[in-house]
Amino acid sequence: MNKRPSAGKHALRLFLARLWPHPLAVSKKHIIIAGLGAGTGLMLTSLLSHWMLGELNLWFVAPVGASAVLLFGVPASPLAQPWAIIGGNSLSALTGVVVCQLIPDPAIACGVAACVAILLMFQLRCLHPPGGAVALTAVLGGPAVQQLGYHFVLTPVLLNSLILALLALLFNNLAGRRYPHPLAPEEVKPEPVAMPVPLTRDDLHQALQGGELLDIDEDDLQALLLRAEEIAQRRQFG
Repeated sequence: MNKRPSAGKHALRLFLARLWPHPLAVSKKHIIIAGLGAGTGLMLTSLLSHWMLGELNLWFVAPVGASAVLLFGVPASPLAQPWAIIGGNSLSALTGVVVCQLIPDPAIACGVAACVAILLMFQLRCLHPPGGAVALTAVLGGPAVQQLGYHFVLTPVLLNSLILALLALLFNNLAGRRYPHPLAPEEVKPEPVAMPVPLTRDDLHQALQGGELLDIDEDDLQALLLRAEEIAQRRQFG
């Protein structure tokens, strides 16, 4: 009878401990490059939005800012690749405009626009989280956005996305990052390397800390390596 409360308290302590933020494994160089790149990109896109919309539309700040964090902060993520931002934002903007014209109720239109945008982004391999905010912007962006209609998809959404993607290409490659991140089919892939020495969590932390930020922590990476090792052993020994 006394073990259950103790086990419950232990589980609660573990859960609360998970809420404590872990240090980000990323070098100072990449932190500086991320800040400079995002700041430059947002200044240019803000000026463009102000020129196109006649005002600095607050609804459009959220998706562009979120895109900048992904492109310059975690450029290795599949969600931050050029096609993801250009295709994801533009497709979501188009979805939002169409849904806004078909459904007059803003609350219902927001849900439908976000739902359809996410489904299409998955289908077209351009999943980009800020795209959900772009779809909502097309519905709730106010008179300035409503008057643009389908032009909202081209300017400022597509144009801003292109500017951010081009700046990400410039900044990330100048910083020594591979961007776009995936290797082309004809590029030489790294050869499998035997690991006679077991890797520790601290080894993984130091390896991650020496480069750009990856969207994975040491514990998940270690678990992934263990699963890959088990799969390799089953393949090798049948």
